[in-house]
Amino acid sequence: MGKPTGFLEYKRENPTKRDPFERTKSWQEFQILMPEKQLRQQGARCMDCGVPFCQTGTTMVGSGEIGCPVYNLIPEWNDLVYRGKWKEALERLHKTNNFPEFTGRVCPAPCEGSCTLAINDKAVTIKSMEFHIVERGFQEGWIVANPPKTRTGKKVAIVGSGPAGLAAAAQLNKAGHLVTVFEREDRIGGLLTYGIPDVKLANHVVQRRIKLLEEEGILFQTGTEIGKDLTAHQLEKEYDAVILCTGATKPRDVELEGRELEGIHFAMDFLTANTKSLLNSQFEDQSFIHAGNKNVIVIGGGDTGTDCITTSVRHGAKSITQFDINRMKLDERPSNNPWPLFPIVHQADDGHKEAKAVYGEDPRAYQLMTTKFVGNELGQVKEIHTIDVETEIDANGKKTRQPIPGSEKVWPADLVFLAVGFTGPEQQLLEQMSIQTDRRTNIKAEYGSYQTNIEGIFAAGDNRRGQSLVVWAIHEGREAARECDRYLMGASNLP
Repeated sequence: MGKPTGFLEYKRENPTKRDPFERTKSWQEFQILMPEKQLRQQGARCMDCGVPFCQTGTTMVGSGEIGCPVYNLIPEWNDLVYRGKWKEALERLHKTNNFPEFTGRVCPAPCEGSCTLAINDKAVTIKSMEFHIVERGFQEGWIVANPPKTRTGKKVAIVGSGPAGLAAAAQLNKAGHLVTVFEREDRIGGLLTYGIPDVKLANHVVQRRIKLLEEEGILFQTGTEIGKDLTAHQLEKEYDAVILCTGATKPRDVELEGRELEGIHFAMDFLTANTKSLLNSQFEDQSFIHAGNKNVIVIGGGDTGTDCITTSVRHGAKSITQFDINRMKLDERPSNNPWPLFPIVHQADDGHKEAKAVYGEDPRAYQLMTTKFVGNELGQVKEIHTIDVETEIDANGKKTRQPIPGSEKVWPADLVFLAVGFTGPEQQLLEQMSIQTDRRTNIKAEYGSYQTNIEGIFAAGDNRRGQSLVVWAIHEGREAARECDRYLMGASNLP
């Protein structure tokens, strides 16, 4: 640690972002690069804390997550930034994370919740530092293609080009294998491309990394759905190993009166069509669900629901409300969520701040359960009926919702987006490949080995662990690559 008293001398400074109201007028990213002096001071806040919980990367069963899932060497690169050694900091960062430009933008930063300084002060700006290190690397031209010097002759197929698939591909290519990534969409990136609004993770940022991976020798094949355009049998015959990184793409539905009405959509259908139209034609093709001048209701209080807010604001929605069935979180950690667990506290995300700037109030409404949808004579949704609920949790962690009599309410609604999670991976390909699944319909493959019941076929990411974070997908993709390499070669030097 370069400055032992840094955490005493400097206060946390969050990254500068463009004004919430002004930035809703475009689809451009809005985080502004900080001056180097300021960044070095922020790096100096990182403590010589003995046990860096920030980089622990573990899950406590029944409690939550601690630290960075990819085991970023956070104290090391914070110290290097403080001392002005940016290139060395970048090298440390790339040792554990193939794509810090992605996580530096969209990760919720569990590392910061586990920062030792966060016990009684504001955490070190770890996520912001990660973002600035990798962007400095691209600006300086330090990040270039580095293809392997030799090839093993082994061929590996990766099914799915989201963060898990790309991480697995990058690692296996480093080991010298011939890697082909199959993607059924028209662009590479999976969730990174079509699941996250361009304002949060711009497509040119994703494509910048894809270009490097191509230069390093990875083959990308878009518009190819395994199980349909190319059979599972053909895949197994042509390749020495396969890693399934297809994600958890089956959205959870709601069984309510009026669900069939026009204007009720899954959140991902809305987000995907929006980004595709933006990238294809700057919306000129009109091939998207337009929220302009409509009363928008988002059902679901998570990140996907907030992404619907971010998008609807830019469409010019008449009003936006986000339903959350849970109570509003506390400003401070509750007693059952102690440090160093990921903090479960109330906070306003960028989308919430934008909606408040445009409409004058936070768009979230809490403790609401939808009871039915009501439509007009044309079969279009016109209103949502709700009732307030109290959530009760028993000793086994099971939740029950108790309606509060007399709290019924009717909300005007022209568009409804369902953002209540996902139920697992699509089953058609898994059935064709005879892949076993668990009780939640996720692929059955043990954490650490990632081997399915079929020899030579591995699984990583959301299709194995369920809906999760981009950083966990990268972690699993890297680990599955190591196990795949071990399977092919008998041993592996991959981390």
